Amino acid sequence: MDCIFCKIASKAIPSNLVYEDDQIVAFRDNDPQAPTHILIIPHQHIATINELDTANNALISHMILTATKLAKDLSLSDDGYRLVWNCNRQGGQAVFHIHLHLLGGRRMQWPPG
Repeated sequence: MDCIFCKIASKAIPSNLVYEDDQIVAFRDNDPQAPTHILIIPHQHIATINELDTANNALISHMILTATKLAKDLSLSDDGYRLVWNCNRQGGQAVFHIHLHLLGGRRMQWPPG
């Protein structure tokens, strides 16, 4: 498998890591769409959110709760931030390893595009 996020999670390639535990890794996006743009990914390779089932409840909850903790740690929580999941190409997914975007540091627009 040639998944760039698997390589980041295993530290085979470097990243600007901001958090890691036994389930997930969080790092700064190389092409940020906001002043703060962090990707939260599981160590486990899951290609799209379509593959999730109830066995993944704890993992997904952990990803979201980690994002909210990072938002607080980065002083984003009071002003606001956005969490985004993309699924498949038309949904905006470019890397086929699930990832949660944490975006903040500017006013978010709606609709997002």
